[in-house]
Amino acid sequence: MKRYLSILMLIIILLLTGVAFAENAEKTKLIITDRLITIKWQRLVSKGETCPRCGSTEKEVEKAFTLIKRSLSPLNIEVKLEKKEISASKFSKAPLESNKIWVNGLLLEKNVDGKTCQSKCEGVCGPSDCRAIEVDGKVYETIPANFIIKACLIEAARIVGSENEKYQ
Repeated sequence: MKRYLSILMLIIILLLTGVAFAENAEKTKLIITDRLITIKWQRLVSKGETCPRCGSTEKEVEKAFTLIKRSLSPLNIEVKLEKKEISASKFSKAPLESNKIWVNGLLLEKNVDGKTCQSKCEGVCGPSDCRAIEVDGKVYETIPANFIIKACLIEAARIVGSENEKYQ
């Protein structure tokens, strides 16, 4: 519940800051660039199939993308989602490359004070140890939407904050 309240408070702050900045930009005819957040997610896909872990993470990624895109639209921040498939041969050499998420090039774990870990997987991954993340002592095999949202909000705050510094 605390995390959701923190995220909600950050959204409100971002919206208020964005509205003030948009009014200032309109008055001074500023052209705003680089208002883009890219969520990149990669996972193993073999013969059109992925594992249950990545399948569940995909639902969370989509949920986060839809919510954050709608939430940041009033700030004129565009959000894009890139999905990348990795092959079975690449996966066999580096299984921790699957189920990996970045927000504007920064690994998700860095934004949520987490760390990369691994655990046994199933399905197309076979008996491999696959990527998971640990946050506050808890291991997440499926990456929750709220972690992705948090990372995007941090990036949105950086974007809005850096623009405000430029024009003061």
